[in-house]
Amino acid sequence: MLTALFSGLGLGLSLIVAIGAQNAFVLRQGIRREHVGAVALVCIASDVVLITTAVAGAGAILAAAPWLLVAVRWVGAAFLVGYGLLAVRRAWKPTGEALAIGEEDHAVMATTASSGAPTATLVRTRSLTSVVATCLALTWLNPHLYLDVLLLGTVASTHGDQRWWFATGAVCASITWFLTLAFGARLAGRWLRSPRAWRVFDACIAVSMIALGLRLAASA
Repeated sequence: MLTALFSGLGLGLSLIVAIGAQNAFVLRQGIRREHVGAVALVCIASDVVLITTAVAGAGAILAAAPWLLVAVRWVGAAFLVGYGLLAVRRAWKPTGEALAIGEEDHAVMATTASSGAPTATLVRTRSLTSVVATCLALTWLNPHLYLDVLLLGTVASTHGDQRWWFATGAVCASITWFLTLAFGARLAGRWLRSPRAWRVFDACIAVSMIALGLRLAASA
């Protein structure tokens, strides 16, 4: 039991803890403190579905229909490039976006050099529906997700009757990682309180997303 549990935990972490579109999005939302709980829940729920279907034998279905991976690869490439271009626009032409300081703050207070009086710069927040939709797209349009199904299904089958303990370990890995990334990201907020820092951050996201999208397209 413990062997299968820790095997699932280790493999789960090795598949999740990697720089990619999903993790970059979770990190950004965590730093912004914008719908953080919902984003973490979507990622965890998606992984639960992935792990459950993989252990139940969905890997064999994907192996029998390789065209699914090709289709997802093209759609995912287009989405990643599009998301990257939006990040380019944010970096090139900032919209006054800043990081909220407090848990429930919707404004960033700045002191003017002339009067010393505080002024408020409103933080532009996205709707919950928009954030969840983006998170779902970044998760399920990633072809590596389906490769993970194949791998998880294959490894889980080697544990026989203990395969669901393997699945439990993989789910624990997902819960631990996404809660840590989402809610721990706010600690980085102190370095991202200026518009310039956000422009640099968005530029890095843009390069990462466009590079991932082009790589997917090239491999299709």
